[in-house]
Amino acid sequence: MPTYTAPGVYIEEVPSSQKVLSSAPTAVAAFVGFTERAPFDDASDPEGLAPRLVTSWTQFEALYGGFVEGAVLPLSVYGFFLNGGNLAYIVRIPNAKPAGEPSRLSLPAIDRALGLPIAIESIEADANIRVAVENAESADDAEGPSPFTITILEGDQIVESFPGLTIGGPNDAATVINKTSTKVKVEIKLEAKTDLSSQLEILKPGVYDLEKAAPVSVPVNGRKFAGSESARTGINGLAIAEDVTIVAVPDLVTAATRADGTLDLDLWKAVQTALIAHCELHPNRMAILDAPPGFSPQQIKEWRSDTAQYDSAFATLYYPWIKVENPVPGSSAADVLIPPSGHVAGVWARTDETRGVWKAPANDTLRGVLDVERNITQNEQSLLNPLGINAIRPFGTRGIRIWGARTLASDTDWQYINVRRLFNMIESTILEGTQWAVFEPNDVKLWEGVIRTLTGYLHGLWQQGALFGSSASQAFFVNCDATTNPPESVDAGKLVVEVGIAPVKPAEFVVFRISQNKQTGN
Repeated sequence: MPTYTAPGVYIEEVPSSQKVLSSAPTAVAAFVGFTERAPFDDASDPEGLAPRLVTSWTQFEALYGGFVEGAVLPLSVYGFFLNGGNLAYIVRIPNAKPAGEPSRLSLPAIDRALGLPIAIESIEADANIRVAVENAESADDAEGPSPFTITILEGDQIVESFPGLTIGGPNDAATVINKTSTKVKVEIKLEAKTDLSSQLEILKPGVYDLEKAAPVSVPVNGRKFAGSESARTGINGLAIAEDVTIVAVPDLVTAATRADGTLDLDLWKAVQTALIAHCELHPNRMAILDAPPGFSPQQIKEWRSDTAQYDSAFATLYYPWIKVENPVPGSSAADVLIPPSGHVAGVWARTDETRGVWKAPANDTLRGVLDVERNITQNEQSLLNPLGINAIRPFGTRGIRIWGARTLASDTDWQYINVRRLFNMIESTILEGTQWAVFEPNDVKLWEGVIRTLTGYLHGLWQQGALFGSSASQAFFVNCDATTNPPESVDAGKLVVEVGIAPVKPAEFVVFRISQNKQTGN
C-alpha cells in the first residue's frame, strides 16, 4: 500500500479479481504427409520437416508446391481450406532422396531452327541453380551475332557472371566457362559447320532453372511418421504447435501401399496408433482417422473389430473414401479417390465458426466432393455406427454429407465428437486463462475471484447453447471454498477448484411416435 504524507486527493488503480476468459481456438488442423518439395526459406530447417503454419491454399503452394503424383496431402489440405478451414500446420515427411546427379538445362535459341545450342550442367549434384541470359548490343559494323552474358544464380544471389561470350572464337562460351566456373559446365550443341553469319542474336534472353533429376523414392515406415519431438519431425514434432486441435495423416495410404498394390495394414495400424497416442498425450487435440480404401461395409466392420481395436475419446474414424476432381498436372484420370480426413477437418472448422464447437460436425455437406467410393445403406450403417465408424453418404439433392458424429471411445460419456471437443476447449481455456492465480495469496479473496471468473465464462457458454439446462445452475457449477481447499491442501500450496458442466449431446436418433387418433362419440 502507498504511504501518504501530504494532504490531497489520490487515485489508486485496484485490479479486478474477475478476469475475462476467451475461448481457446478449436479449428487449427495439422496434416502429416508428403509434399512436392520442401520450403527453401528457412536456413535452420533446410529439409522443411518442422511444422509450418499456412493460412491459405496459395500460401501452401508457395511453400510446399502444388498437386503431384504420390502425395495425397496437397489434396487434403486443399479440401480443408475449401470446406471452411483457415489455419493448418504442415508436417512434411521425406519420402524421396535426391538422385545424386547433376542438374541440367539446355538454353533455347531465338531462331527455332538452331534448336537448343548450349547445354549447361551443374558441377555439384542436385544443385539449385538458375541461369540468366542477356544479349549485348551489337556495333553497327559488327559481323555475326552479338555477344551474350551468362550469369549463374543461387536463389536470387549472383555467384558467377561471364560477359561477352560467343559460340566459337576466343570468347567461346564452353572454353571460358569450363575453365573458370566452379558451379557449371557448358557444352556447345551446334555443329561446327553451322552458319551463324546471318544471326543477330543466338540465345533467347531470360532466366532459366536447371532441372534436377527425378528424386529416388525411399520407403517410409511407422517411425518416420511418428517422428521425434526433440527433432521437431513427424507427428510428435507437433508438440511445439500448441494450438493444434485436429490432426490427420492423409498420406498413410501412399506409404502403406506395397509394390503389388496390396495394403500393409500393420503399418496402417502402427501409424494410427501413434497418432492416437499423440493426441491422448496432448488432450486439446483429436485425430481424424481414415479407413483403408476399397473395403466393403462387412470388411471395414471386421477390420475395426479384429485389427483396429482402438478405444479412445480422442480419435474418430470416417468411411468410405471420397472422389474428387484430379488436379495433378499431366494425369490422364479425370477424378481420384482420396481419404476424407482433410475435407472432414474443414467441416469441423466450418461448424465451429458457424455454430460452435458444441455442435456435432455432422449432417453437413462436403464441398468439392464428386462421389463416394461406396454408397452404403441405412442397414449397413447400423452395423458401423455402434463401432464408432462415421459414414459419409450421398443424399440426392441434399448432397454428400457426413452422417456420423462418434468417437472411438467405449465410454458412453465420451462417445460424441462435440462433447469431447467442448471439454477440450473449456479445459484449454481454463488452463490458459487462470495463470494469473499462480502464487496469489491462497485465501477467500482468491477463491471468490476464481469462482467469478469461471462462472462468467461458463454462463456465457450456457447462453450460447453450449450447455444443457433451463437455468445456469442446471448447466454448470463451480466450487472453490474451504471444502475443496482444507488447511492441509492450502499448506501444500494447492488451490483446488471443482467445475462441472452439462454438455449438449446431439439428437442422433430422432423418433416421432405417431398413432391413429380414432373418433369417438360424445
